[in-house]
Amino acid sequence: MLIYTLPFIAALTGWITNYLAIKMLFHPKRKINLYFFTIQGIFPKRQDLLAQRLGKIVSSELFSFKDIKDRFTSTSSAIEINKVLDEKLEDFMDVKLKSAMPMLAMFLNSDAKKKIKDTLHLEFQNILPDILNKYSEKLEKDIDIEKIVSLKVSAFSSDKLEEILFSIMKKEFKFIELLGGVLGFLIGLIQLLIIQLE
Repeated sequence: MLIYTLPFIAALTGWITNYLAIKMLFHPKRKINLYFFTIQGIFPKRQDLLAQRLGKIVSSELFSFKDIKDRFTSTSSAIEINKVLDEKLEDFMDVKLKSAMPMLAMFLNSDAKKKIKDTLHLEFQNILPDILNKYSEKLEKDIDIEKIVSLKVSAFSSDKLEEILFSIMKKEFKFIELLGGVLGFLIGLIQLLIIQLE
């Protein structure tokens, strides 16, 4: 009669094995020296390598300064920049020029103001691409995305790293545990059938 519990014992064994395998991805967090070998969770052991790889992936595949340049020079950005530029030039001609040079402002009629505003606007539009290119090049030199990501991930505590990875892959880990139980049960059934046929 006990023989019929074989699939359930195999299912439990499969589930426990996969559960422990998942736990051992993160535990033990610190290296434990046994006589002939050391054990440590895969993620804590490889955290620096993971950090470097993530830094490379983020800087080359997910977020690059080419993306920033493209965003700066896109049509929607150009429309937004022109809108802000118009507002600032309007404010300059109507408010700031009056307070900075009241005598000059007195002699400017609306046509002259419009001409100055249009000339300044055109000049800004001509120099804006150069300004944006130089600024994005400076940002690229000053901000090393790969290094920032790498340092941040390396600085995570083992608990934080476990929490992040579990929040991303919780369903997958549960599925692996369940799969261990299901496969164990099927193996147990096959063993039971083999025993019965003998």
